[in-house]
Amino acid sequence: MAVKGSPAVPVREDGTDDSGTYGVAYYVTDAVGVIELRGPGSGNALDAHMRSALLTAARRLTTDTARGARAALITARGKQFCVGQDLKEHARLLQTSPTRAFANIPNDYNPLVKELHALSVPLVVAVEGACVGAGLGIALCADLRVAAESARFVPAFTGLGLASDSGVARALARQLGPSRAAGLMLLGDHFSAWDAERWGLVHRVVPDGSAAAEGLALARALAGGPTAAYREIKALMRGAASTPLQAALEREAVIQRRLGATEDHHEAVAAFLERRRPAFRGH
Repeated sequence: MAVKGSPAVPVREDGTDDSGTYGVAYYVTDAVGVIELRGPGSGNALDAHMRSALLTAARRLTTDTARGARAALITARGKQFCVGQDLKEHARLLQTSPTRAFANIPNDYNPLVKELHALSVPLVVAVEGACVGAGLGIALCADLRVAAESARFVPAFTGLGLASDSGVARALARQLGPSRAAGLMLLGDHFSAWDAERWGLVHRVVPDGSAAAEGLALARALAGGPTAAYREIKALMRGAASTPLQAALEREAVIQRRLGATEDHHEAVAAFLERRRPAFRGH
């Protein structure tokens, strides 16, 4: 894990290194685990290599959050965040091995989405350009999304005669409501970064070319926050839609008592009384 202020050194993951080789880079800097898609020539299309490397990096991230990484960021090189499934690869499989054409869903996309949703630390996704299909599914796993001004989000599935995968329909329905989600999914409508911000799907819209830097700054700020409180907030929000009011209130009371015993809580109270910024240590 990189120490604060040191340069980030990417860990070599499935053919990727710090020279920008095609694949997925993973590294930890300032307690932020960073996953970077590195296939700019293809719009970061998700072929078998990219999917495997991405899942490997997500699992590495899960391990590192257990070892002290306190926030996470997914970003991408190039002008596009991710154009989704590599359709050239898909077309070849439809011709040569149709029974394998959709094996990527249970083997790659489903485990990836579950891995990202299960993260106990805040996850930020930074989007430049196109965010399409399964790429949109990855972005929707985030707790916070930063989008460049020209970013565009595309469900895309019905244009291919398909429904959805990567949890896209579920995430859009939960975050935007069933009516707007149905319109986007059925019509395959594109929507802009400004639309996403207006609907509450994007936390911040930033100038083109700055999404990665803004996302990293946000992730670093979160990494310096009260990690235990973030973990409990994520757990509360995951069950919010299906938890009855009384059960939610009781669970909050239990969690608040538990967090009240943490060093971070006592430090925050002391900092308030002393009129200074708290120095959270994550426990």
